[in-house]
Amino acid sequence: MTAPALAPVVDPVLPDPTLRIGGVAVAASDGGTYTSINPADESTVVEIAAATADDVDRAVAASREVFDSGVWSELPGSERGRILARAADLIEADAENLAALEAVEMGKLYQHSVAGDMPVTAGTFRHFAGWADKITGQTTALPDFAGQHRFGFTMRQPVGVVGAITPWNNPAVIAGWKLAPALAAGCTVVVKPAEDAALSTIRLAELLTEAGLPDGVVNVVTGLGPVAGAALAGHAGLDKITFTGSPRVGRGITPLAGDKFRKMTLELGGKSPQIVFPDADLDAAMPWIAMGNFYHQGQVCAAGTRVLVHESIADDVVARLVAIAESSVIGDPRDPASTMGTIVNAKQLDGILGYIETGKSEGAQLITGGARVDRPGFFVGPTVFRGTNDLTIAREEIFGPVATVITFRDTDEAIRIANDTRFGLNAMIYTSDLSTAHSVIPRLRVGTVWVNGWGVPEPHLPWGGREASGFGRELGLSGVTAHTEEKTVHLAF
Repeated sequence: MTAPALAPVVDPVLPDPTLRIGGVAVAASDGGTYTSINPADESTVVEIAAATADDVDRAVAASREVFDSGVWSELPGSERGRILARAADLIEADAENLAALEAVEMGKLYQHSVAGDMPVTAGTFRHFAGWADKITGQTTALPDFAGQHRFGFTMRQPVGVVGAITPWNNPAVIAGWKLAPALAAGCTVVVKPAEDAALSTIRLAELLTEAGLPDGVVNVVTGLGPVAGAALAGHAGLDKITFTGSPRVGRGITPLAGDKFRKMTLELGGKSPQIVFPDADLDAAMPWIAMGNFYHQGQVCAAGTRVLVHESIADDVVARLVAIAESSVIGDPRDPASTMGTIVNAKQLDGILGYIETGKSEGAQLITGGARVDRPGFFVGPTVFRGTNDLTIAREEIFGPVATVITFRDTDEAIRIANDTRFGLNAMIYTSDLSTAHSVIPRLRVGTVWVNGWGVPEPHLPWGGREASGFGRELGLSGVTAHTEEKTVHLAF
């Protein structure tokens, strides 16, 4: 198989780093900004507007005004779909620039972003463009009552104004997950991107305007989480809040449903198992197992950092995983030779290094990696431990390239270990026996299972978790209906 050609590296064109409220680019009300840092060399990228609570108020008010006007919510679904499809085309055309923005702002590999993230983002808008005119209800004949004939039907209407808070690890992709289904359903949105990765979301807002989205349908409030994020999460003017981020922040958002008991979708990460059975084709499986640990430097909610391996093949799996880790080329995310980029910021790097030290102090066997790379920027080597499921590094989401290999004796023990976690986002199974796969899938307490592979969630299918991984579903038909209210109508005649 021929490797795909590398995309040419471009210099990013920075979008206007201001707020987008009611279709106008404006500074924060107090003139405040914060500094965006390039994690590859710790240089300043740009100063970005830091929204205040008053700015969030204005953004929510603009969203409400546009929603109530019907300019978007009452637009025929085919017209909404046409605009979303146009946005998908513009995202594809701007893919290299979007990828460059994410590379310089938060360290995502440029080549991975061009080949993966941006096509996924465009595909998400294109998928939900197709749903915009297919949001229907159901009909049924009802039995006569009190001498009247009756007929019933349901209709789905947009929920209203949605507040969307997105993370820094996959900014364009997850902004697309939240924006596209909400817009397809007819909602208006106020989006607050993570402060470490706001530029690609600002650019998406520009592209949506270029595609024909009416002013004020999407409003962007950049800024700090404790100020802008908290103001949006608790705003009484929202009809729904959707958040992707840490369980710690998610726990703080949950009580903010308020007197309206508004809808919520929370995706809060995971500590996912990759279960490797003794009959697995390791030649085919190992690249996926490694990717599930080291892709985007492990800064992925769906990462499979608990590698559960049958004891008969554990030494082989560890040796292969170590070989892949040690062959990684760690460098500037815009360098085509790099196969691993940076950690997003100094705080995240320190947290990863702290978990590595905890693993060693608790008795885990460090096989490779485990140290900061000696160069400017926030780099850490891919790390492989052998250990047990009771270790801190096997219990908590590290959000870094740290794998823990854990052995099991039989299927029952594998499932017990896999389910012995507070998270429930996803799991991976590697086996040559489909009967094994089908017997294990129903027993795993997760939202998604991959068999003989690992990858990015598909917009065609729902995505979400359970327990500490959150609740609700994004993507697929579930992602559309989550942005609607279902109304029942009884007709008597």
